[in-house]
Amino acid sequence: MSWVVVVPVKGNPGAKTRLGGPGQDRARLADAFALDTVAALAAAAPVLAVFVVTGDTVLGAQLARLGAHIVPEIRDQADALNAAIVVGLAAAAAEFPTAHRAVMTGDLPALTAADVERAFVLAAGHERSFVPDADGTGTTTLLALAGVPISPRFGPGSRAAHESAGHVPLALPARSGIRRDVDTPADLDRVERLGAGPHTSALFAAASAPRAVPHAVPDPVVTPSTDRPLEK
Repeated sequence: MSWVVVVPVKGNPGAKTRLGGPGQDRARLADAFALDTVAALAAAAPVLAVFVVTGDTVLGAQLARLGAHIVPEIRDQADALNAAIVVGLAAAAAEFPTAHRAVMTGDLPALTAADVERAFVLAAGHERSFVPDADGTGTTTLLALAGVPISPRFGPGSRAAHESAGHVPLALPARSGIRRDVDTPADLDRVERLGAGPHTSALFAAASAPRAVPHAVPDPVVTPSTDRPLEK
């Protein structure tokens, strides 16, 4: 079974504000999350194509090098996240009309190809399905078989919204990388313990590396003179 996956990526310093810290650091983390998410998808055998919806041209170029199709984000829309997903789904359907479709958040740095493949095996048994986040109230992945209408309802309380729309929750363990999205420092700590992809791991390593401290130049040692004047 072949799937196309849509990944919305905000990609700017305003991303991941709940992580705290300087905007530049948050932006670098958010970019690394997206790169690791797309890399895992690209490595999964059932994935025919990945469509990334983003307004960040620099990050978009990096994701394109991983094989993603880049779809420009339409700015200044109400409910920007779901609007971006709808644009991505339309682009995916136009190019691959007979493929099954999935939407995945771009903040899954612990995602692996095996996680993706397991989710798709389970999803094959349902017209509509979804993967809840580790907390059980949100959604990380929304799935529908080819030809089945899909209406994204990401945001607060998305699990309940997607269940009410007929999506069946997939029974994946909470430790699975596909359930481990990152919004808070606690989420980030859990992902670091679980094991992240190479882009996020590189930032973890850089953050924990000891900083070089310049050697202080010691004050000159003054040795008292032992010479005495000759007695007269």
